[in-house]
Amino acid sequence: MNAPIASQHLRPTIAQRTVPEAFMQALKSHFGGRCSTALAVCEQHGKDESAFTTVPPPVAVVFAESTQDVSCVVTLAAQYRVPIIPFGIGSSLEGHLLAVQGGVSIDLSRMNKVLAIHAEDLTVTVQPGVTRKQLNEEIKSTGLFFPIDPGADATIGGMSATRASGTNAVRYGTMRENVLALEVVTASGEVLRTGTRAKKSSAGYDLTRLMVGSEGTLGVITEITLRLYPLPEAVSAAVCSFPSIEAAVRTTIQIIQMGVPIARVELLDHNSVRMVNTYAKFGLREEPMLLMEFHGSPAGVEEQAKTAQELAHDMGGMAFEWATTPEERTRLWAARHNAYFAAIQSRPGCRAISTDTCVPISRLADCLLDSIKEVEASGIPYFLVGHVGDGNFHFGYLIDPDNEQERTTAETLNHQLVMRALSLEGTCTGEHGIGLHKIDFLVSEAGAGAVSLMRTIKRALDPHNIMNPGKIFVM
Repeated sequence: MNAPIASQHLRPTIAQRTVPEAFMQALKSHFGGRCSTALAVCEQHGKDESAFTTVPPPVAVVFAESTQDVSCVVTLAAQYRVPIIPFGIGSSLEGHLLAVQGGVSIDLSRMNKVLAIHAEDLTVTVQPGVTRKQLNEEIKSTGLFFPIDPGADATIGGMSATRASGTNAVRYGTMRENVLALEVVTASGEVLRTGTRAKKSSAGYDLTRLMVGSEGTLGVITEITLRLYPLPEAVSAAVCSFPSIEAAVRTTIQIIQMGVPIARVELLDHNSVRMVNTYAKFGLREEPMLLMEFHGSPAGVEEQAKTAQELAHDMGGMAFEWATTPEERTRLWAARHNAYFAAIQSRPGCRAISTDTCVPISRLADCLLDSIKEVEASGIPYFLVGHVGDGNFHFGYLIDPDNEQERTTAETLNHQLVMRALSLEGTCTGEHGIGLHKIDFLVSEAGAGAVSLMRTIKRALDPHNIMNPGKIFVM
């Protein structure tokens, strides 16, 4: 499982293609003011939340307002062999949005309509620019909700493209389980529909699952049909501090293995809690912490919470704080959702190199504790958060982007962590995707034969390599 340190210390190969003037003229003629070549606009669409800082922006940005707009851009791009990169809200952590081969960014944020709510079937169909918060706001009167919560207010299109999950995955699954059907513009500009609103199907290849997680490399998603869930009758949240990371993780493992149907269980290490306290003026105990949430009937929630509290107490858990009103729960969960931005603010000018490993829950403690020892010994500032209920966790290594030694040290730590996770039958990415940053790790995880098969699929569906080229693997 030996592999080179990921992505040349975040210095990706830049091989930008020439964009013909005829292509640009055709774009401007068709889209007018919705095709921008302004440097500020292009730069905004040429960066995300990753630590990559050296990639030139796209040459133009097209603001699509319909599936027909997307099809038009892709058809022209196919004719002139110009790369295209879908753009949602810019919250990617792995360099998905970067124009490493140049080309045009398709901004889908104006395609932000909820198209159809079928409350009786527990489904909804949306355009890709709808954000998760917008969706839940628009469907709240139905008594339903969409549970996938990656933390950032990401777009549904971006969440589908990266197979996102987040804090509720331990109970409700990931985007893989919750996307029923798609409308996709292929590399030729053709509009395809995959899947149906039926709960199951055995009809042919599962093209929906192929597109979910394809990171824009096989097509541009223009409609998504999702599963919805009834709002729980009762919700209770709790925060509990622990004397050590190991105690918090062992508590989580016991909760899951006992079959407690917990909806969320999130870990923050002492660094994260300290950073959140400074950033948001909280007064949390600066110790490792679990944030938990329970969904169900009032009696069921009470029983789940009691069991979790007893297990935590046996592991030294203390300072339980309960929240049952929406306002109290929002305040507690703000600590988790603020962790990334609190960490960035803790070291002005820094960038975070984020990890995204996921391991079988029985191996979680071993993987975490060994990795903490390594980062503590390195001297690199860091924070640790995790969706520990499903074995997924994130270190954030806070580096000076101009300090090559810090960058190298952080990438070495990331490499060691990924190799450890793979040796424990885990994965290099639980929810962020491969993008640019984890290209080398995909070969280590899946094997050269599997990656070769992925390339074969890519060539068949995108023979001119115009769909977000340079991501997942190098062609």
